[in-house]
Amino acid sequence: MTLPATPSFRLDGKRALVAGASSGIGMACAVALAEAGADVTFVARRAEVLNDVVSAVSAAGYSARALALDVTHTDAVREVFEAQPYDIVVNSAGLARHSPAVETTEDDFDAVMSINVRAAYFIAQQAAKAMIAHGKGGSIIQISSQMAHVGGVERAVYCGSKHAIEGMNKAMAIEFGSAGIRVNSICPTFILTPLTKPTFEDPEKRAWIDSKIKLPRVGEVEDIMGAAVFLASDASGMITGTSILVDGGWTAG
Repeated sequence: MTLPATPSFRLDGKRALVAGASSGIGMACAVALAEAGADVTFVARRAEVLNDVVSAVSAAGYSARALALDVTHTDAVREVFEAQPYDIVVNSAGLARHSPAVETTEDDFDAVMSINVRAAYFIAQQAAKAMIAHGKGGSIIQISSQMAHVGGVERAVYCGSKHAIEGMNKAMAIEFGSAGIRVNSICPTFILTPLTKPTFEDPEKRAWIDSKIKLPRVGEVEDIMGAAVFLASDASGMITGTSILVDGGWTAG
């Protein structure tokens, strides 16, 4: 009797690019892929911080390199993928500007949509074009949010941008599937990072978060790392056009 073999979670021999990799969730995802054996390009605007992160990853014995890039510059993004196809692309670049919906400014709306939707779209587009051209297939992962599945007070613009990611991913999964390209998202709850620290320090907002998360703690970047490796690896080979909710039960009700 031949027993089935579990598909590998290892990423040896794979090239990966992670946008928004200088801190927080993006850095954690990039580190996770490197630990799993991938050759990872860490992408962010802040070159100095990025170089410090990559130095630490390299010192730990993993394959990593830094690439300073503003992902809102579509021509620059295109040049990156024309120069080098990647097997795995994770986009964690994002922006949040919260306010009551009746107070949203055009500048805030445009800023959030520019990076959360427009940049995300063209990163995925250019990644897929390179994968198709080289006949390699691959995995494209957007770091979305639990707010892609629910609403939230003072988050109309942010929620709209993340709901857009989910629709975009489904359509791209349909189009790119025949080329062996999988397109998915990871939807975290509130994760404790320097960016979210002010939210956690606000007693009213912290109480709201604690009331929504069903598990007895808040999220940490390590909670996202396993999902990133899973979606990048052969272990998720039949998964596309969907999302993994890492939300502590927030969206369960």
